[in-house]
Amino acid sequence: MNHEQHCDALEVEIDRFASAFDTAAPDAGVPGCPDWTVVDLASHLGTIHRWAQNLVSTLAPRYVSPDDMGLETGPVDGPWLRRGGAQLLRTLRVGDPDSPMWAWGVDQHVRFWSRRQLHETLVHRIDLQLAGRREPSASPDLAADAIDEFLVNLRAAQAFSPNVGELHGHGQLLTIRATDVSASWSIRFEPEGFIVGRDGGPGDALLAGSVLELLLVLYRRRPIEASSLLLEGDGDLVDYWIANSALQ
Repeated sequence: MNHEQHCDALEVEIDRFASAFDTAAPDAGVPGCPDWTVVDLASHLGTIHRWAQNLVSTLAPRYVSPDDMGLETGPVDGPWLRRGGAQLLRTLRVGDPDSPMWAWGVDQHVRFWSRRQLHETLVHRIDLQLAGRREPSASPDLAADAIDEFLVNLRAAQAFSPNVGELHGHGQLLTIRATDVSASWSIRFEPEGFIVGRDGGPGDALLAGSVLELLLVLYRRRPIEASSLLLEGDGDLVDYWIANSALQ
């Protein structure tokens, strides 16, 4: 997916999140974010949209805290969510995806933010579905892109997700393979950290199944034991990855 496709998909996800929020119980707990209610989740996402919009609009050369931006904070409702989402989309669409700027991930360009905000919104829309005890949904191609974006950027997330720094080893290989789309990844644990590839060859452990189910497990929205995934080989290696790879 390219920048324009990410923006188009983000527009859909913003609307889906806002629509789901309109009918959700505000005080309901969010299983994927155990300390949050539905309102907390919506406040987080609406703030992140505004933060990203501000960064992209200024082509920020370095990190700027949301607290230093004077962002609109609410009231947290459907119009507030849609307004922040629309502002973000306008800024992303008029921006040059190749323009350099600060990003917390590996791709230090505007295009990082269209992809990141799409999958931030997608995963939190799934959180709303789970909070409402509904089965989550996502197209296979979108779920595959979300997994790829997560894996590509995870090592760079160590600054705010310190457990990522614990992911190292002595050459062990974890293979992740989707069974409903042509997508697979390999994670090799080396002494200095982990290395992500896209070959999906045989390894010490295999995690395989539908790409949506993989997304739910990798983002810790569904325990492996409650999923339909196939786990072969070293289960401790998979548990080690899941325990330390969460974005915080």
